[in-house]
Amino acid sequence: MIIASNALIRRSGHANGAAALIGNVAQAVARRRAYRKTVNELSQLTARELADLGLSRGNIRATAYDSVYGTRQEA
Repeated sequence: MIIASNALIRRSGHANGAAALIGNVAQAVARRRAYRKTVNELSQLTARELADLGLSRGNIRATAYDSVYGTRQEA
């Protein structure tokens, strides 16, 4: 009986690990989409509109990265 219980625990552990992996991948994909959407939308703004936001073309990617991931991307 103990052996069967351990086998079930191990199997469910792997299932939970797989579910966590799938969840992590889905979250990474969603964040990447949000990053690309932010970059695309900021890129469509004029220089004047960017300046009104305190941005320049050169820092669009860093700003989008900060917005989505919450940390500054190292160059």
